[in-house]
Amino acid sequence: MGLMDRKQLREFIKENNIKSATDIQNTLKEMFKDVMQEMLEAELDDTLGYAKNDTNSKETENRRNGHSKKTLRSEYGEMELDIPRDREGEFDPVIVKKHQKNVAGIEEQIIALYAKGMSARDIQDHLNQLYGVEVSPTVVSNITNRLMPLIKEWQGRPLQSVYAIAFLDAIHYKVRQEGHIVNKAAYMCVGVDLDGNKDVLG
Repeated sequence: MGLMDRKQLREFIKENNIKSATDIQNTLKEMFKDVMQEMLEAELDDTLGYAKNDTNSKETENRRNGHSKKTLRSEYGEMELDIPRDREGEFDPVIVKKHQKNVAGIEEQIIALYAKGMSARDIQDHLNQLYGVEVSPTVVSNITNRLMPLIKEWQGRPLQSVYAIAFLDAIHYKVRQEGHIVNKAAYMCVGVDLDGNKDVLG
């Protein structure tokens, strides 16, 4: 299922000099690495209480103190991240925990941050149940705010003017809402264009 049309894919292949399956793997790894890096930076923003260069909001003596290198294994292979540090050593990341070397499965978690939750608390509950990760709603908001431009770009991409077939499917699940258990449905629409290519429409 493609997120880009053929023209965009060709431009993407040309820009990234993709000539083999290994090149595709490496490109996806770099994209995933960028998202993971932004999530870590958002967590540090939350720990310090202010964004980088936003000294007007600074209410602590603690400050950023560079980065340390860390090699992680994921479904895209090994990658090296720059783990942000703070001067007083208070930063304890939860998305990539200290001493954690394997993040396989977090790819789906990143997508679920947006796809499942209607609120930061829903997402907080999701991370806790699936991964045992304890994060505050503020951390979730910081992370989703950093990911939102990527999501908006995907949502605003041009679609084909005609699709030969459109599939609409839903998964039903129970959630707690305002003290009650209610049924919810998450819908997905997939289109098949005139060339037989599948595309997630929404």
